[in-house]
Amino acid sequence: MATTDEKSARPRRYLLLLLVAVAAIAVDFATKEWALATFRQGESVDVIGSFLQFTLVFNTGAAFSMGTEYTWVFTIVATLVVLGIAYIGLRVRSVWWGITLGLMMGGAAGNLVDRFFREPEPFHGAVVDFIRLPNWPVFNLADSCVVVGACLVVFLTFRGIDLDGTLASDDKTEATTGEDDGEGRKNT
Repeated sequence: MATTDEKSARPRRYLLLLLVAVAAIAVDFATKEWALATFRQGESVDVIGSFLQFTLVFNTGAAFSMGTEYTWVFTIVATLVVLGIAYIGLRVRSVWWGITLGLMMGGAAGNLVDRFFREPEPFHGAVVDFIRLPNWPVFNLADSCVVVGACLVVFLTFRGIDLDGTLASDDKTEATTGEDDGEGRKNT
């Protein structure tokens, strides 16, 4: 039987996930609007020499501008990712998983906003990219959120931290010591 603390932990983590996602969307949108107001398409400005530049480009494809004729597919995939994370997020009771999934959801949704509402037409909109590093495609903060979130997924998985915040090794220990009888006691 779940305790009051266990029941209240779930909504707090889902709220955390949503807050991180909304913050990621807001910061991504604000920086894209700033880039649109500040730079002309293709213009490059050195920020830290040639290591970091701002270069405004519009990407209708995926990473490295691949698949530009399949923008509608990326729109559908990003929509499914956001909905999938929203569903999985209902089980999150770990702060770190809440942050991780919130970053991934916010990043996917940030680029999804561009795909839905930017030119040339809905579902075919170009994503605004403006951050350039050497030997890397131009990207935006939404892309950064997705990448950081994916790295955190790998880290949390290797650490054995489950969505509910327990360690995977705790599950193994519970399985070897006995099953819960439903009243909080272990059968041995």
